[in-house]
Amino acid sequence: MTDREPAHTATPAEVTDLVTGLVLARPGGPVWKLATGVASLLTTVLVAAIAVLLARGVGIWGVTMPVAWGFAIANYVWWIGIGMAGTFISAALYLTRQGWRSALNRFAEAMTVFALAVSAIFPVLHLGRPWFAYWLAPYPDRMGLWPQWRSALVWDFFALGAYVIVSVIYFYVGLVPDFAAVRDRARSRGRQVFYGVLAMGWRGEALEWERHATLTRILAGLAVPLVFSVHSMVALDFSEGLLPGWHSTIFPPFFVAGALFSGAAMVILLAVILRRAYPLREFVTDGHLDKLAKMMLAVGWVVTYGYAAEIFTAFYGGDPYEVAMQRHRLQGAYAWVFWTTIACNSVSIQALWWPRVRTNPAALVAISLLVLAGMWLERFMLIVTSLYRDFLPSSWGMFYPTIWDGAFLAGSIGLFALLFLIFVRVVPVLSIAELRRHAAERVDRRP
Repeated sequence: MTDREPAHTATPAEVTDLVTGLVLARPGGPVWKLATGVASLLTTVLVAAIAVLLARGVGIWGVTMPVAWGFAIANYVWWIGIGMAGTFISAALYLTRQGWRSALNRFAEAMTVFALAVSAIFPVLHLGRPWFAYWLAPYPDRMGLWPQWRSALVWDFFALGAYVIVSVIYFYVGLVPDFAAVRDRARSRGRQVFYGVLAMGWRGEALEWERHATLTRILAGLAVPLVFSVHSMVALDFSEGLLPGWHSTIFPPFFVAGALFSGAAMVILLAVILRRAYPLREFVTDGHLDKLAKMMLAVGWVVTYGYAAEIFTAFYGGDPYEVAMQRHRLQGAYAWVFWTTIACNSVSIQALWWPRVRTNPAALVAISLLVLAGMWLERFMLIVTSLYRDFLPSSWGMFYPTIWDGAFLAGSIGLFALLFLIFVRVVPVLSIAELRRHAAERVDRRP
């Protein structure tokens, strides 16, 4: 078996029956119901926290002077980083004709859409007056009120907006043939109508498949560069500032690598959970986990290089403020955040050099959770350690998160989990069309 060949041995009909059965026949078990209940509870906490914030303002958070950014921006950068990897993995593997993507692309693309939806909450709420968020859009205005084009928030609006549009369309286009397959096997009239509307009249004709392939190639070609542009724009939110620790040209590639790092960890986590919850071991194999682990290890080394480069350039450049910031980061009040970040992001992934670890689901879940926690701590470290020690000692101050900071973080995780849990019950979790094509090609090659 080569890297381009999927590992499953099911026939095309068996593929369709299995994947559609997960949507039509398999009832939600007690684990799914429990997980949905917990996710719904956390989502309710998020909704309540948003209501309190709208009523009382951003003062409910721990942000103050000099630390005017806190959990909200850390959550935003963390979630948008997770969202970058899903579509990138799917689109990049599609453009390079890697057959093993067919077992991963569907839930990886869904991960992107849901993570972007969650991330979009935080910059809007952080505006202080979120009901004026539409001012970021360059809509026609007779009074001449236009966005501040020098603001990084406006850059984020265009970059994130373009990526959301392409990702959603790319995700939906891949689903159209699968919705038709579910429609054709649905027994109840309601499901036939529901999935029939989503299938948009798909009949599987040769012309439809030709146009579908063309559109998929175009969207994949757009998605890959957008991954780099979006997180580079997020990096410019920091690097355009003059504060020590932020004003650095390494941030755009460093942020892109960090996004792929955390996104790969989330894809591995979801792959292991889905393989455990559903009969998908024939499709999501140990080989897939091995490849994803290698990807996470490679990108993790790029992130580690970024940490080393930041420290080296600060001391090599000799700027007293940069040196002081690095000393505070290494030895100051938040040194525990830095060293925990290094332990989670740079040390834990070294276990992936061993093949047995790369195919061990329990080990991969543990490493992925450490990486996700480490990447959030990195965003927190990046924000706070550059702000809590200002240029003047009289302006120094610590950041102390409140219960509402924790509520927004936990609630955002709950919202993402709830969206994904609904997704696996309503939408085919694997790409039926691609798995059927690979199965048919394998049958044709048999002597």
